[in-house]
Amino acid sequence: MPIGRPSRLPRVPTSHTLFEEPWWLDAAAPGAWGAVELEEGGRIVARLPYTVATNRGLTVLSQPPLTPTLGPWVEPTEGKPARRLEVEKTRFTELVEQLPPHHVFRQNFAPAVTNGLPFHWAGFSSSLRYTYRLEDLSDLDAIWSGFSESARRQVRKAEKSVEVRDGEVETLIALQAMTFARQGLKPPSGALVRRLDEAAGARSARRLLTAVDTAGQTHAALFLVWDERAAYYLLGGRDDEFATSGALSLLLWEAIRFSAGVTQVFDFEGSMVESIERFFRSFGGRQTPYLRIERDRGRATGLRHTRALTRWALRRPPAG
Repeated sequence: MPIGRPSRLPRVPTSHTLFEEPWWLDAAAPGAWGAVELEEGGRIVARLPYTVATNRGLTVLSQPPLTPTLGPWVEPTEGKPARRLEVEKTRFTELVEQLPPHHVFRQNFAPAVTNGLPFHWAGFSSSLRYTYRLEDLSDLDAIWSGFSESARRQVRKAEKSVEVRDGEVETLIALQAMTFARQGLKPPSGALVRRLDEAAGARSARRLLTAVDTAGQTHAALFLVWDERAAYYLLGGRDDEFATSGALSLLLWEAIRFSAGVTQVFDFEGSMVESIERFFRSFGGRQTPYLRIERDRGRATGLRHTRALTRWALRRPPAG
């Protein structure tokens, strides 16, 4: 499928998450994404979106920043498990065969994609990453009880000093810059954050929360996006001056409570950074693995280029 071109087939659900939707990719990677699709009987039965980037002559198929997962979707099929897996294997294989020429493929798949074998057989490697998810938002009392004592203490502390309000995207961008600087990372571009805010806002699929004290100082901000399946804690940041106020914990609790009214699952978009993982884990979610799928053909063009590409990739803002 040509880059950025919408499917000519009728639009039906063909994704596991909102991050695979064309509107999201238009905002996250304008003019730099495409998708391979399989059609049967006038409908899409499998789809794999990707972004395209080049560096030192190497073509990379990947996913945009601030897009935690991408990966394939296959239409659910009826029948015995063996039959379903056979159909999935066939369609995954066909998707891979239709990918445009590339040197490197690198994506995080949605947690719903658990079968990495067709990619292994096609020469890809796989590893596991982890997020934390609250799978049932119907009982907020039970969710609160599942928080660690430390998380509950932080929420209660923040409630005494800050008020949760709807915020502005520029505030979030400024606080994100502080947070990434603290981690020694380059933050996502402000233009990217603004595009995602506008695109999700136009679909009533985002909320930006801030924690503000009586002096009008913003302690922390949180950016939430959702669809009918799940809500995602996409971005958060805090002012270093108020590092111990507990404001981000309070914002997460408010985001969870809000999400209970609009969707089914809350996903913390977990991190492989130990300190961040510990923070997310304290909110009682279920540890949920997802696949990291990679294939590197860069050696065909020289090890020097592959190493340069790796250094370039590591400098990019993390996608998940």
